[in-house]
Formats: sequence, C-alpha cells, structure tokens
Amino acid sequence: MKEYSPEYLELIREIIDRGDVEAAAKELSSLHPADIAELYQDLDLDQAEFLYKLLDEETAADVLLELDEDDRRKLLDNLPNEVIAKQIDHMETDDAVDLIQELDKEDQEEVLSQLDDVEQAGDIIDLMKYDEDTAGGLMGTEMIVVNENWSMPECIKEMRKQAEDMNDIYYVFVVDNEERLRGVLPLKKMLTHPSVSKIKHVMEVDPVAVKTDTPIDEVAQDFEKYDLVAMPVIDSIGRLVGQITVDDVMDEVRESAERDYQLASGLSTDVETDDSWFAQTKARLPWLLIGIAGGIFNSLILGNFEQGFATNPAMALFIPLIGGTGGNVGIQSSAIVVQGLANGSLEIARASRQILKEVGVGLLNASIIALLVFVYNCLTLGATQVTTVAVSLSLFAVVIFASVFGTFVPLTLERLKIDPALATGPFISITNDIIGMAIYMTISSWFLSQFGTAI
Repeated sequence: MKEYSPEYLELIREIIDRGDVEAAAKELSSLHPADIAELYQDLDLDQAEFLYKLLDEETAADVLLELDEDDRRKLLDNLPNEVIAKQIDHMETDDAVDLIQELDKEDQEEVLSQLDDVEQAGDIIDLMKYDEDTAGGLMGTEMIVVNENWSMPECIKEMRKQAEDMNDIYYVFVVDNEERLRGVLPLKKMLTHPSVSKIKHVMEVDPVAVKTDTPIDEVAQDFEKYDLVAMPVIDSIGRLVGQITVDDVMDEVRESAERDYQLASGLSTDVETDDSWFAQTKARLPWLLIGIAGGIFNSLILGNFEQGFATNPAMALFIPLIGGTGGNVGIQSSAIVVQGLANGSLEIARASRQILKEVGVGLLNASIIALLVFVYNCLTLGATQVTTVAVSLSLFAVVIFASVFGTFVPLTLERLKIDPALATGPFISITNDIIGMAIYMTISSWFLSQFGTAI
C-alpha cells in the first residue's frame, strides 16, 4: 500500500481546485493504477471524479477494478452507463462480470447493450448465470486454445492470432473437435518439437481441471496442492469453457479470510474502518446483544446458588477461571476444525475420528489443568475445603465438554452448509460460559449439600 504524504495530497488537491488538467495528468502518468486507487481514498468524490476523467480508458478500467467496493460503488453511481461500458471493453470477462454485478438490474442491461464487442457481451451474460461462489462465477473466457489435430506451425499461427487480445498468457489448452479438454501444451514442447505432425503427440494429457459448479474453496485447495498459476474450467461433459488464474483465486481467498475473521470476531456483516457509525454499529450490535442475553442467563444461573455463595464465599473467586478456561478451550478446538475444513486436511466424513481425538486431547488437558489448580488451591485454601475439590472437578468436566463442543459445532455447521467460522467466535464463548457455570454450580452445590464447607 502506497503512503501519500500530507504535502503531496495537499498538492493534488490544489491542482484539482484550480482545474489544472495538464498538471493533474502529469501526476497521474507516473502512478500505477493501484496507487491511483489508493489516492482516491484520500480525496472526496468530486476530486476523484476529476482525476478519473483524465485517465485513458485502459488505465481507467484498471483503476476501477483496484478501488475497494465502497469507493467503486460511489464512482459507478456517478458515471454514465456509456462510460462504464467503455471501461468494460478493456477488462477481462471475469473482472467485467464482477463489476456489472455491482450495478442495478436496469443499469446492467443498458451497459451490456452498449458494449462494442458483441462476443464479449455474450460471454459476460453467460458467466453471470453461474453462482459467484463457484468456479464458473470466478473464471474468465480469455485463453489460448488449440486443436489436438493441428500441426505445430498451425498451432503457433493460431496462438499469435488469439494472443493479440490477451494481456497475460499462462497455458495453452488443447481440445478435440468437440471442444473437450484433452491436455496442455508446454512452451518447452513448442521449442523442442517445431515440426511435430500433431499437437496431441507432444501435449501433456489429463491436466488438473475443475467443473463450473466446483466451490471456490475447493478451487483454491487445488491451486495450492498442484502449484498452479492457472486452471482450466470444464462443463459437465468435459468441454473447455474458461480458465481461472491465480490472482483471482488469491483475491477470493483474501476476501474469504476477511469474512471468516470478522465472523469469528462477532461481526455480522462485512465492515471497513471508513464505514459510517451506523454501518459499524449494525455489524457489531447483534452479537453484543446475544452476549448480553448470555450474560443475563448466566446471572440467573448464579442467582439460584446465592445460598452456596453465602455459605462458602470462596466459590465466587473461581467463576472467571471456569468461564475463561471453557471459552478458550472451545475456541481452540473449533479453530483447529475450521482450519482443517478450510484447507482440506479434515473431511466431514472423518468427523467421528476428529471428535474422538479431541476427547483424548481434552482428557489430557483437563487432567493437567485440574491437577495444577488443585495443587494451587491446596496451598491457598487447604486440601479439605470443598472449593478445592469442586473447582478441580468442574474444570475437568468443563475442559472436556468445551473440547468436544468446540469440535462438534463447526462440523455440524459444515454439514448444514453454514460457514463454520461462526463457531470460532462469540457463539462458542457464550455457550461454554453458560454451560461451564451450570457445571460448576451443580458440582459445588452437590459437595456443599453433602459435606458442608469441608470434606
């Protein structure tokens, strides 16, 4: 991220205020589109529009894609549809689809109707039919495609023709006469076999590919597993329909990580630091209210044991310990499961094995924690005090419960097609706090009823 000094920003604002087109264009010419997008964040909308209108169409298109979603939305709302259409003419189809989907339905139709490239408009319409969270919604149609029956000279001639309208070339895909994907043609083979009779004799067969309905998280796992920079996308009968590039996957992985982090932090919607007070409050308040409800429920549980606190006040000292330990253990367990589900190392079919493993880990952790607290309480309260025994037994039970519960919840959410990241946040903490208090109060009350304050 480029940092602009206050002096530079003031210079840019002065240039804009006096309408100095030549000076503004000179400043913009030395900046990368991503840096121009960063600059826009420090300007108001009118100032950003002034600079945007000075950009050539190709640079303007790149800047539009680099802007964050909120800034891009504001700019799009103030741009005529014919200008947006001209920008889209300079975008790859996958980027164009993402941009058009941010427009209202009426504006989408108008922008598509004004595209100069009818073939591109058709590709965009086709891509908009796919779910945005699948390979079909992420892919682009720009790629080099050759036929397996072509000779190398034919292949090179066609590649040059197709490459004229492309910015980046990653792989050369090989198809048969029915457009079904057959292989990939490496650059090395083109150099070492310049006169081969047919491409199919030198291509690499069975390339890694995904279908159009493959979820994005599975696509990302394949990119990581096979160290790919691009991946072909096929339809249900194996026909090549597009490709996904690594930059698109990284964007999706980053956005997914941000969503999961915010969800785990108790934010109900995606928010940014520059969002309005109302937007941030709306995102934060739901889980805060749920937390308050959980706290009230906890107080009701504790209220039923007033007599126990009056008889043995030392019981109250360990309430934070019980609640905090249960919450921490639960979040640890759920985080491990969520991470395993995300990177593919844990399959839902092996859920029972993971739960059994977590029971074993929970037993070991519970034993160590309970023993350490028991020794501490023996030294401070005495070995014969009910609180000494009750706290250790409660901790043992709470740790085991939190371990299993923290594992079970994300696995259940994954099976129900709900984002399991929900299980790493306030939900686990609140639930474990309530259950932990119930366990602690039940065990302590039983000991007090049986033995009084001392065993």
